[in-house]
Amino acid sequence: MTLKRVACLGGGPAGLYFAALLKRARPELDVRVHERNRQGDTFGFGVVFSDATMENLRAADPQSHRAITENFWHWDAIHTHYRGEKLVSKGHGFAGMSRQKLLTILEERSLEVGVTLSFDDEIPDPRAIDADLIVGADGVMSGMRQRFAEVFEPAIDERPNRFVWLGTTYPFDAFTFYFKENPHGLFRVHAYRYEPGMSTFIVECTADTFARTGLAEGDEDATLAYVTELFAGELAGHPLLKNRSVWRRFPTIKNAHWHDGKHVLLGDAAHTAHFSIGSGTKLAMEDAIALAESLCAHAEVTEALDAYETHRRREVEGIQRAAQSSLEWFEHTERYREMAPIQLNFGMLTRSLRVTHEGLRARDPELVRELDGWFAQVASKQSGRDVPPTTPPMFTPYKLRDLVLENRIVVSPMCQYLADDGSVNDWHLVHLGSRAIGGAGLILTEMTDVSADGRISLGCAGLYRDEHVSAWRRVVEFVHANSCAKIGVQLAHAGRKGATVLPWEGGYDVPLDEGAWSLVAASAIPFKERCQVPRAMTREDMDRVREDFVAATIRADEAGFDLVELHFAHGYLLATFLSPLTNRREDAYGGCLENRLRFPLEVFDAVRAAWPAHKPIVVRVSATDWAPGGIESDDAVAIARALKAHGCDALDVSTGQTVAEQEPEYGRLYQTPYSDRIRHEVGITTMTVGAISSYGDVNSILAAGRADFCVLARAHLFDPYWTRHAAYEQGYRLPWPAPYAAINRYAWRFK
Repeated sequence: MTLKRVACLGGGPAGLYFAALLKRARPELDVRVHERNRQGDTFGFGVVFSDATMENLRAADPQSHRAITENFWHWDAIHTHYRGEKLVSKGHGFAGMSRQKLLTILEERSLEVGVTLSFDDEIPDPRAIDADLIVGADGVMSGMRQRFAEVFEPAIDERPNRFVWLGTTYPFDAFTFYFKENPHGLFRVHAYRYEPGMSTFIVECTADTFARTGLAEGDEDATLAYVTELFAGELAGHPLLKNRSVWRRFPTIKNAHWHDGKHVLLGDAAHTAHFSIGSGTKLAMEDAIALAESLCAHAEVTEALDAYETHRRREVEGIQRAAQSSLEWFEHTERYREMAPIQLNFGMLTRSLRVTHEGLRARDPELVRELDGWFAQVASKQSGRDVPPTTPPMFTPYKLRDLVLENRIVVSPMCQYLADDGSVNDWHLVHLGSRAIGGAGLILTEMTDVSADGRISLGCAGLYRDEHVSAWRRVVEFVHANSCAKIGVQLAHAGRKGATVLPWEGGYDVPLDEGAWSLVAASAIPFKERCQVPRAMTREDMDRVREDFVAATIRADEAGFDLVELHFAHGYLLATFLSPLTNRREDAYGGCLENRLRFPLEVFDAVRAAWPAHKPIVVRVSATDWAPGGIESDDAVAIARALKAHGCDALDVSTGQTVAEQEPEYGRLYQTPYSDRIRHEVGITTMTVGAISSYGDVNSILAAGRADFCVLARAHLFDPYWTRHAAYEQGYRLPWPAPYAAINRYAWRFK
C-alpha cells in the first residue's frame, strides 16, 4: 500500500513529535493531528528528560531539540530527605521543562514543516477517518486502544498506591524526594523544578494511608490544604498549585500487539512507565522517532509497522521492568522504615536495578565510599571481625550461628548427574574444589538425596549410605584445607520429579524406561503428563522420609559439612506439600497453609535436633509458583515466618519450578524482590538467586539490603574463579593458596 495520508489521534508529545518528524522526512505526505482538547489545554506541570534522551532528540531533529534545550532546567543532583537528614547524590544528568512549553514547541515545529493541526476535535470512531495510517497517540485513556481491544489485547494493571500531581513555586535546586510521616502514615514526594519559578510536586502514599486522611479523591481544594499543612516547613511559604489534581492510581499498560497493519499505538496508548523513573515522555518521543524512521525505511506500511514494534518493544519492555521495580519500591517504602538513612537512600537510588553500585560509583564516588564504609562497619559488628572501610560489600564477612563466612558469594547447588549410586567422585572434587579456590565464601553441594528413591536420576549424589560419608569427606577436607570457603550440603528428596533419565541422554523430566522406582508426593499428581504418577504419602511414608533426612543429616556432620540447606523448593517432595497446586490432601496435611506446612516443619525440626546446635541450617524456598492458584508472595512471607520460629537461620529465596505450566517473568535480578520482602518483613537472613551476573549487581543487592548473600550458578559454571576476578576488578586482594602465590606478581602489575 502506498502511504499518502496519515492521521494522528492525540496532540500530546508523542503525536506532535511523530507528525513533525514524519512530515519533515516525507513532505509529500498529508499528515494531520486530531487533538480532543483545546489548544493550550494541558494537564500536569513538568516533564523530565535524561541527558541520554536529549541526545536522541538532538539526532532526530536538531531544531526542536534546540528549542527544548533553551527552555529546560538542568540538574545533576538528587536530594533525599529522611528522618531529618538531607542526603545528596551527584552526577545524575536530568532536565525538566514545562509540559505546556514542550507542547508549544512541538506544535510550532509541526506547523513549520506542514502538519495540519486540529484542536477540540474528538474522533469517536477511528474507522471514520480517511487515512492510510491511523496513529493512536491518545494517551492512557486511549479511545483507539479500547475500540480495537480485540486486536491490541491490552492488559492494564492499576497499582494500589494513590498519588496526586501538584505544582509549586518553590525553586527546588535538585530532583528532591521527601519521606515524611504523620498520624495517617508515610508520604513520599517526588519534586523537581522545570522552569525558574515553577516546580512539580507529586505526593504519593499507600491506599491505607490515603483512606486514613479522609480526603475525597476528587476534592482538589481539600487536597491542597492537607498537603500544604503537611509540608509547610519544606515549602517555606510557597503555595501549592492545582491542575486537575485529583488522587489517582497508576495504570501500568501493556499491549500484546501494537498494530494491525493500519492502526498503530504510540506512547502511553501502547505502554506506560511509572512516573518515579521519569520515562513517560521519553518513551513517547522515542516511539515517535522509531515509528517515523520505520515509515521512511520501508515502502510497505505493514513492514514498517512490524519493524517499529520489533525495534521498540525490547527497549520499552526493559524500561517497563525497571519502572515496575521502581514503583514497587515506592509502594513498599514502609518496609524500609528501620533502615539507616544512608542505606535507604542507596536503595532508592538503585531501586530500578538499572543503576548499580558501580554505576553510582562512577557518578558519585564520594557517596559510594561513605556507603561502603558504613556497610563495613555494620558487617564488622555483626561478624565480630575487623573490616576495613574500603572493603566492597561483597567481601565483608557474615556470621550464621558460630559459622563466619569470609564473604557474601555463594556457589549455588548445581546437579552434575555423575554420582555412582549416590557416591561422589573426582568430578565433584574438582567441580566444588575449583570453585572454593575461586574465592566464593560458601560452596553449596548439588542436591544431595536422602534416599535412593529420592533421587532425580541414577546419577544424583546422595547421603543415604554410610559409604557416601568418606566420599563427601574427601571433598569437604579439600575445601577446608585449600581455601577460605565453607561448604554446605543441600539435602533433598525429589518426590514426583524423580526416576528420570540423565539430561544429556533425553532431556529434563523424561521418565526412565527401565529401572524406575516408585515415587511419592503430597498428592497423586504427576509433574508432567508423560511422567510417573506418584503415590500420595501415607503417615508411614512420612515417618520414613523424616528419618531419612535425619540419617543424612548425621552423615553430613560426620563428613564435616559446615552447614545444611534443606530443599523446600522447585517442586521436589517437601515443596509439594507447601503448594496448593501439588497438595490436594484432605487430611491434616492439606488445605490451609498451616496444614500444608505441617510435614515440612516436622522434617525441619527433626533435622535441627540432629544437627549440631552451633551449625546453621538454611532452607531453600520457592517464593512464587508463577502459576494461578499457587504460592504467592504473601504465602512465602508466612512460610518464612514459620521457619524462623522453628530456628531456621537463613532462607535461600528462589522461585518456581513447582509445576510444568509455570509462566515466570524472567529478567535481570527477577527473583531478588522476593528476598527483599522476606528479609525486611520477616527479619531473617536471606540469600537471593536468579540472573545475577556482575559484581555490580552483587554489591547493589547487598548494600541496598535486598539480601545478605548472592547465590550464583551459571556464572560459576562459566568461570570457577568468578569471585577472584570480581575482586581483581575492584582492586581488592583475596589471599591465594600457597602454590599460586606467584600470581600476585603476575596479576597486580596490570592494575
